[in-house]
Amino acid sequence: MQSHDKLFIPGPVEVSAKTMAAFSRPMIGHRGEDFKNLYRDIHPKLQTLFGTKQPVFLSTSSAWGVMEASIRNLVGRGVLCCMCGAFSDKWFDVARRCGKNAEPLQVDWGKHIDHKDVDRALASGKFDTVTLIHNETSTGVMNPLPEICCTLAKYPDVALILDTVSSFSAMTIEMDSLGIDVMLTGAQKALALPPGFSLFSVSEKAFARTEKQKIVVTTSTFLNSKNNKPNGRHRAHRASGTSSRCNRSSKKFSRKGCKRALIDIQKLVRSSTIG
Repeated sequence: MQSHDKLFIPGPVEVSAKTMAAFSRPMIGHRGEDFKNLYRDIHPKLQTLFGTKQPVFLSTSSAWGVMEASIRNLVGRGVLCCMCGAFSDKWFDVARRCGKNAEPLQVDWGKHIDHKDVDRALASGKFDTVTLIHNETSTGVMNPLPEICCTLAKYPDVALILDTVSSFSAMTIEMDSLGIDVMLTGAQKALALPPGFSLFSVSEKAFARTEKQKIVVTTSTFLNSKNNKPNGRHRAHRASGTSSRCNRSSKKFSRKGCKRALIDIQKLVRSSTIG
């Protein structure tokens, strides 16, 4: 890898030479056996990282594309937007622009969302969806996910959309055991991949919710996860080269575990040399 200035920002981050080398692999057809085999190889590794038995999807959009699709497909009577920084505040704006009945649960920047406040808001019966960012990148605050999920368990008709863009793979998040309905992330932070695609998984409850919606709208048919379950067959062009890099990264994280990967990231931060 040529000499360069290393990135020490929340994302994108430094990408390893081995991962970058995956860019040089020849293109493969997205309808052929090579892509089917690649995707089948990646999928169980991603399920391990997500802590789920549900399908995991790759989207050639930023995480914001998945965020908007989640809002459009899941919100019925109202969405409670937990707001504690620049990115979580954006959820409220997206929900309003999608024409949804959205209300903020807002705290000062630098503070976390209190599960007791979530409980009081949901007790009103006005909401069927909650948006939450696990780790608010703009402030560095991590919200108390287990406590909030325990609170949401009291309201089985409420769906949780969780943004894990800056925490996914850096720490363990068990989607199924926590009862998360949509868990989404980007590629350019702890996964240490180039930006350009996102990953997400959807619970059975969330799939059922979309079936009941009178009109199911996504940002595009490409993001309609109901029509794109990972079976090795794809009707639209997929980022097959990106999938190869994702395979390389998922092997690393599956092999070393999230704890070991976090240590590696911390070592990278300490090695603040150029080159």
